[in-house]
Amino acid sequence: MFTGIVQHVGRITAATPGAAGVRLTLDPCGWSHRPARGDSIAVSGTCLTVVDAQSAAWSFDVVPQTLSRTTLGTAVTQRRVNLEHAVLASTPMGGHIVQGHIDGLGRVAGVQTSGQWRVRIAPPEAVARFIVAQGSITVDGVSLTVADAASDGAWFEIALIPETLERTTLAALAVGDAVNLEADHLSKLIAHEVARQLALRPARTGRDG
Repeated sequence: MFTGIVQHVGRITAATPGAAGVRLTLDPCGWSHRPARGDSIAVSGTCLTVVDAQSAAWSFDVVPQTLSRTTLGTAVTQRRVNLEHAVLASTPMGGHIVQGHIDGLGRVAGVQTSGQWRVRIAPPEAVARFIVAQGSITVDGVSLTVADAASDGAWFEIALIPETLERTTLAALAVGDAVNLEADHLSKLIAHEVARQLALRPARTGRDG
């Protein structure tokens, strides 16, 4: 589990196709964290397992399902990625509960940099139904508050403060870019349970009352 508080920005150095998918290698760019083999790292919001960790080269195996559901499927060398290690018992919950399981790809529909920095994102339908204004959303591994959202789910907006712009990759977003989206886990649980309970209710017959 993660919290969506990015701890460092790394850089992809290789994406090598193989029988099991892609072997992704990245340079942690001086991050002091030293993972062991088998540890979990969120790479732009995607939970990956470390298979090798040298000081300047961390490797992960990315399976086809992950490649198809995340921006890692189009990973290119030199791309900067947000990094976060898994939560420890002592980790402050500065963001929200993040699993590192991407629900779908959004597409940047607009970027406003004058005054308040805001980014408008068009989410897929599977994610849109969990997005509400003032709720939580994870964009490329960054825990954010939804600043505004269309009533029909066509778009939502996030407001980015200078600290977030400086410490993550989000300042580089441009119209047309794909982003990894993970909806709020609690929202998904509630929606699932409501749907389950409604399905269990017996169908009404005859007149009400």
